[in-house]
Amino acid sequence: MRGALADSPVVAMKALRIAVGVEPRGGVVQVNECDQPEGRSHMNEPRYQGKSHDIPKWLVWDAWLKVKRNGGAAGVDGVTIAQFEERLKDNLFTLWNRMSSGSYFPGPVRAVEIPKKGGTRVLGIPNVVDRVAQTVAVLTLEPAVEKVFHDDSYGYRPRRSPLDAVAVCRKRCWEKDWVVDLDVKAFFDSVSWDLILRAVACHTDQKWVLMYVERWLKSSMRMPDGTSTERTQGTPQGGPISPLLANLFLHYGFDIWMDREFPGVQFERFADDAVVHCKSESQACQVWDAIDRRFTDIGLSLHPDKTRIVYCKDSNRSLDYPQKSFTFCGYEFRPREAFNKVRQVAFTSFQPAVAPGKLTGMSRKVASWQMHRRTTSTLDDLAREVNPALRGWFAYFTVFYPTMVIPLGKRVDHHLMHWAMKKYKRLDRSGKRARKWLQGVRKRSPDLFAHWTVRYTS
Repeated sequence: MRGALADSPVVAMKALRIAVGVEPRGGVVQVNECDQPEGRSHMNEPRYQGKSHDIPKWLVWDAWLKVKRNGGAAGVDGVTIAQFEERLKDNLFTLWNRMSSGSYFPGPVRAVEIPKKGGTRVLGIPNVVDRVAQTVAVLTLEPAVEKVFHDDSYGYRPRRSPLDAVAVCRKRCWEKDWVVDLDVKAFFDSVSWDLILRAVACHTDQKWVLMYVERWLKSSMRMPDGTSTERTQGTPQGGPISPLLANLFLHYGFDIWMDREFPGVQFERFADDAVVHCKSESQACQVWDAIDRRFTDIGLSLHPDKTRIVYCKDSNRSLDYPQKSFTFCGYEFRPREAFNKVRQVAFTSFQPAVAPGKLTGMSRKVASWQMHRRTTSTLDDLAREVNPALRGWFAYFTVFYPTMVIPLGKRVDHHLMHWAMKKYKRLDRSGKRARKWLQGVRKRSPDLFAHWTVRYTS
């Protein structure tokens, strides 16, 4: 009984909290489902003697738990999450001590280039310790700003998802004939530091939050070739604080401005990606022109080639217009064939489905796995390795018009058949036998691969 108690999650959590200084030795701690101590008022924690800023230790602890859950690569210092955890007590205490005294200075962020359509996007990866520090600020600032954020802002907010934005966008496309598809040019590289800091100052009286936000904004960026780049604007896309700062900036720069200038015009915004619904082409032109001027005033610009007016064509809206599709949150909205089960008739509906570019990207990722070469692995081994990615893709892109994702499922099956033909001699050079074999496996174990939950023939 004593051994079981010593290994219990509560006792283990207490030991780790004592290690980082969150819980005093000899105290009694109760742990709730969020790994936070109960029975103690966070607001009544005493101010630590000699510290310039009152930052509770439990806040640093909670920030660490969140960073650990999110994972991610190492920053410029090369310290991974696992390595940071090896000296967790010292690392968290040092960070808390420096943040509380005002002597914390973030390191440079590591620039990582990722491909995108038409070029590359540069992400800024902070060091693990800086990600914990940024999350401390997020946990402090988020409750205040969430109270004022717009209902049609969906990006990186608690209890909101891009699927929520897609669902609302689809409904409004059925109600309004026209859409302004907005694309902000290099938003995360162009946003004004001064306007961000003014927005943050409106929602906190904690001087340390404003001070450290300014330091994070001004952190240099270490490029892949080893050179350092000093920045004068923008917030590196990749740090925990960046999505919150982006939402706060666009809350004042776009959301409430839209409510004030165009109170009857609805929109959905996910970070810097927005869709505005209009009742006529002339209104769409007016809105586009006004938004363009507004963004110029706050230091941003709309992409001249990617921002456009779209006509939501369907069976009841037959106007001939050159632009009849747009992409939002990975879904392409365009006229698609639909079927009315009640009236038993086919018709055209303006519907979202997985964007062709997303489908191509996922197919290339599947090909990069090179499953056909891994003949020493079992089918169960392959499933364990690829299912996390497949499960995420199919859970997201089968919510709306799921038949468009079927080609991806067939592509995965094609690679599995090639794997089987190389692994089993009886299937060698016989695609027909390999297909029949895979169909048999799917029939016996329909849940083995995540994409088999979609109805289609292998």
